[in-house]
Amino acid sequence: MLNNQQDRIGGYYLEQAKLNSSGGEVEMDDEEVAPTELNTINSSGGFLVVSTDKLSVQYTSVNLHGHDVGVIQSNRPAPVKRLAYYFEMYVKNAGAKGQVAIGFTNESFKMRRQPGWEANSYGYHGDDGLLYHGQGKGEPFGPTFTAGDTVGGGINYASQEIFFTKNGVIVGAVYKDVKGTLFPTVSVHSQNEEVTVNFGKNPFKFDIKAYEAQERLKQQNMIDKASLPQNVGYGLVRSYLLHYGYEETLNSFDVANRNSVPPITICQENGFSEQDSSYALSQRKTLRQLIRKGDIDATFGKLREWYPQIAQDDKSATYFLLHCQKFIELVRVGEVGRGCEIWKD
Repeated sequence: MLNNQQDRIGGYYLEQAKLNSSGGEVEMDDEEVAPTELNTINSSGGFLVVSTDKLSVQYTSVNLHGHDVGVIQSNRPAPVKRLAYYFEMYVKNAGAKGQVAIGFTNESFKMRRQPGWEANSYGYHGDDGLLYHGQGKGEPFGPTFTAGDTVGGGINYASQEIFFTKNGVIVGAVYKDVKGTLFPTVSVHSQNEEVTVNFGKNPFKFDIKAYEAQERLKQQNMIDKASLPQNVGYGLVRSYLLHYGYEETLNSFDVANRNSVPPITICQENGFSEQDSSYALSQRKTLRQLIRKGDIDATFGKLREWYPQIAQDDKSATYFLLHCQKFIELVRVGEVGRGCEIWKD
């Protein structure tokens, strides 16, 4: 169980790193817009009436069949670039049967079914308190809810769980095994049922900020408890320095840890040994110095000597960039004509 939670947390932070690295320095909330209202276009419109502010729905028909559900999604999917997402639903009228529900559904969900009755959906139902996930048969989950109750649905992206609340208290959670985006969804299913949703414009009954703070603390504690053998940590740092060519730092690091760290065998890529990689550091340093000096001809010479496979591939990115630099260096000294000859060749 602990390993699974650590994998989920690790996956969450890895995904956040990928998302953030692809978005530059734009703020997370500016990149992704959260739901603000209900989607009146994609709904089972024949069985419900949506208020003018698009935040309340009422079931106006008579429930004759199981598929006569008044279901509606939010206008946007739940944001994913955050620790957790949450919304709430207030039950204004439980109607004839109290068959109101709250949950999450994907974009292709059938808009004539209760959330949780179809694949790729989750639903917490008010009439029986059951949790439905991908089928018409529910499982014991929490208390029923009716008129006057406020229920909420959330997604914890760190633990990969869907959770539900009732009147500000967590009812329970279930593992989120659906990939892709999910839409906050509410449904009504008997005459006169009426609910109002809150996407965050008004204060929530449930303290989502305290929940997020608690989740961050829980994750930090799990990270703190995760230990690595000393030589593994040493190997990771050394591999990083080696890969990015920090030769002097690497040498100092090796000297400082020579007598304190047990030996470790580091797996090498592409068949190169650690000694080969260490030797290549000096070669890479020489190449950098030549490029900084503007001596591109000498750079090509060293490449042909040390890495002939790169020099022979005249379509490689390295080959192209070096010729671009060669052109720049010639322009700097006023030899534009010679620079143009490079591209003719």
